[in-house]
Amino acid sequence: MNNSVKTDDIIFNFFKQICDEKDDKKCVELGNNWISAMETNLNNMESNLDEKDKIKYKEDIQNNRDHLSSLKENNSSEWREYATKCMIEIMDNKV
Repeated sequence: MNNSVKTDDIIFNFFKQICDEKDDKKCVELGNNWISAMETNLNNMESNLDEKDKIKYKEDIQNNRDHLSSLKENNSSEWREYATKCMIEIMDNKV
């Protein structure tokens, strides 16, 4: 029996928490925490790349940074909508 927690399940549950949050301020805070965590992940991934791969993935990394920046001004309704879309995408891609 496999007891490991799948990354998709963790992400799904985090987005569900955003959708379920009744307090608009807390909802936005959760969304901003998501941005912060993803920015940290990008920084860590980038720092672990060798120079060749940094050049190779530069555009992808920048696109991810731009996407995260575009979310920074989201209000609670926009966060709930975004989280719902992400949850649907996760479900659509489950194996």
